[in-house]
Amino acid sequence: MGHREDLLAAAGKLISEKGYARITARDLVAESGTNLASIGYHFGSKEALLNAAIFEAFSDWTTYLANTAMTAQVNSPHERAVITWAAMLDGFRDQQPMLVALAEALAQAERTPELRTQFAEQYRAIRGRVAGYVAEAVNGLSAEDPRTTAIASFMIAVCDGFAMQWLIDADNTPSPAELISGLTLLFDSVGRDPE
Repeated sequence: MGHREDLLAAAGKLISEKGYARITARDLVAESGTNLASIGYHFGSKEALLNAAIFEAFSDWTTYLANTAMTAQVNSPHERAVITWAAMLDGFRDQQPMLVALAEALAQAERTPELRTQFAEQYRAIRGRVAGYVAEAVNGLSAEDPRTTAIASFMIAVCDGFAMQWLIDADNTPSPAELISGLTLLFDSVGRDPE
């Protein structure tokens, strides 16, 4: 691995161990075996490095969730969405350090234009990937169709919203089984005349 990869690996490990706000540049250098100049050269700042590590972790998680949904033996796109959200809820415990780090980083991005720009670019990339999965799941849509991007944005918003609810009150966030049951009821009732 090169310095960039070493720094990303160190950032991911330290986020899990110490949390976003408590990591120093010296911590990153010690963990990665690199030097302070490498952070600036490859990422521009410590915060940009930490944010890149967060989004790398979420990119990997997106791949896992997509693979779970796209390999499921289901008949409709909404069933794939439900499977995705259930797998997401089931994975929050493992993702907790990165979820906390994301919340901390988003708060800082509000006051730091370059971090806000970095987050916007990373969300665009993830939205594009999810749009590709949506296009694959929904017959007749292409990844370039604005509706596909809108669906992808909605899917990401649901995931982010559940993540924040889970961080604040995990015991009262729906379980995967409760979510599947509730959404099945909702989707089954769509299109029926009210009685």
